[in-house]
Amino acid sequence: MSLDTTLARIAAIETALYPKAAETGGVSASSAATGTSPAERGSASPSAYVSPSSASSQTFSQLLGQATLGGSSSLLGLPTTTTASSPGLAAVEVARTQVGQAEMPPGSNESPRISEYRSAVQGAVVGPWCADFASWCAAQAGTPLGDNGEGFQSVSALWSWAESSGRAVPATSGTPEAGDLIVWGGEHVGLVESVDPDGTIHTIEGNSSDEVAQRTYPPGGSGATGYVRLG
Repeated sequence: MSLDTTLARIAAIETALYPKAAETGGVSASSAATGTSPAERGSASPSAYVSPSSASSQTFSQLLGQATLGGSSSLLGLPTTTTASSPGLAAVEVARTQVGQAEMPPGSNESPRISEYRSAVQGAVVGPWCADFASWCAAQAGTPLGDNGEGFQSVSALWSWAESSGRAVPATSGTPEAGDLIVWGGEHVGLVESVDPDGTIHTIEGNSSDEVAQRTYPPGGSGATGYVRLG
């Protein structure tokens, strides 16, 4: 491919992605991706600057919308942010703020923050706290678990409620979505942070190696019993 042909294709892409900038002689796709301000670049005026988030190309917006939670646009490699559009996604956003919270001391099932997680569950006592964490995240997102918002300390009880309320999605007959709870029998529960196109599942889990941690499971390799759809 000749240099002239390559430059022509780049110009066509820039026009498609940033039509306003192309018309006014504003910022190109390469400079927009740096995130620098017009003053820092010393070229385009503020009125001519078009950021990726405000570009008017519908195709570009659709591509960004296809990015998974916490991922990046495959088009430009730019980090994307996700505004919660459902109770489940709101719970995930809450969970992200807690990553790294750990037991003090390790193995104690206790810390000031873990005590706060238990506050989302009626009658909770010190013990395994993965369901406490899931209940707390859901409550903080405005969708408390249980018929009366009582929360759950028992994973089995949580799954039974999900089945009776029509929220359960067995792994044998359905696939997870970002914002679901992911359940392993009566042993453990976490939140689905995102699902890759190939089926890789990214989670945030309380009481995972004594802390709130992000985990990744390969396609078909999570071993989960099923998923709980929060809304």
